[in-house]
Amino acid sequence: MGLTSHKVLALSALISVLVVAGTVWVWPRLAKRSWAAVFGRLGTIVGTQLAVMCTLGLVANNYFAFYSSWDDLLGTGNDGPVTIQSQLTAGKGHQGVQQISNENVRGANTVGRDPLVVGKLEKIRIPGASTGLSTEGYVYLPPQYFQPQYKDKKFPAAIAITGFPGDAKNLITKLNYPSTELQLIKDGKTNPTVLVMMRPSPAMPRDTECEDVPNSTQAESYFAKDVPQAIRSSYRVAEGTGSFGVIGNSTGGYCALKLAMKHPDVFSAAVSLSGYYKAADDATTGDLFAGSKDRRNQADLDWRLANLPKPAVSLLVGGSKEGDGDYYPATKKFIAAAKGSETKVAAITLDTGGHNFNTWSRMLPASLGWLGQHLNVPA
Repeated sequence: MGLTSHKVLALSALISVLVVAGTVWVWPRLAKRSWAAVFGRLGTIVGTQLAVMCTLGLVANNYFAFYSSWDDLLGTGNDGPVTIQSQLTAGKGHQGVQQISNENVRGANTVGRDPLVVGKLEKIRIPGASTGLSTEGYVYLPPQYFQPQYKDKKFPAAIAITGFPGDAKNLITKLNYPSTELQLIKDGKTNPTVLVMMRPSPAMPRDTECEDVPNSTQAESYFAKDVPQAIRSSYRVAEGTGSFGVIGNSTGGYCALKLAMKHPDVFSAAVSLSGYYKAADDATTGDLFAGSKDRRNQADLDWRLANLPKPAVSLLVGGSKEGDGDYYPATKKFIAAAKGSETKVAAITLDTGGHNFNTWSRMLPASLGWLGQHLNVPA
């Protein structure tokens, strides 16, 4: 029986009920002053707690789609290469960043700390010159950035955005963006790219959905204008259309698609891993649109494809057929709506995979490779 099977949930619930009933039944017999009785009481308490917690865990997993299978939960699933299905074949003067500290580039293929060999990872604060916003993040500079033959070269860059309310450090410790990028460069599967790793909201604890909220946080402008300006004024990052991309998971995936579709002059390519297609509306977001239906429509990517000129951008959407809620049917609808237009959509489709880091890690190498190949590399 699969992890998300209703039979597994029903069996777990039945076991929980039986364990609780059994504890009530035997408790009077354990009301003795002996070591055996003490250990018996402890055993029944622990057993009851474990049974109930397992049932609650299954309920939460089925609702939020964290893990789609036992292999997904245990990390023993298929970790082979993934395939990208292309729509084409299948149908200065700005305020710079503040460096906070240097970090180690982790990973099996990053032995040593020489920037010429492994690149450099810096913790930074990125100020918003036009919005007044500011948030911490990380920047990864590839080895070529420090090599003498590239001393006059400017590099393409990509903003990587995690899910809400995730920490930007998750992109390093759980998804291994820097070490994945480094290995792709070594294997010749991508172009050296500066990675800027961030959380999706510059106004925590509110989830802004990368939206310019009326009379409030201008998160969209921060990501689309302030961050590229700050990065370009602090690092050797190329100017012009095609030099910046954006990638993200979950909320970050939605942000990536929306930023590219609304600002194709800034972001020529975007990757969404288990992202969605319209802004969330819950207690963490509040009213993002001040009651405006037009503003809400503008943030609905399906609505944009159906009602506005389709932007000339390259998009990659990645996720699973089973295990991640309505991701697959929603993505098929999105791809169909873009077909035959200037909005080129490619896809990574896993058979199974939950809404979690294990699933995104499986897709990340192919996704980062695709993104690097879709950014302009200055001569």
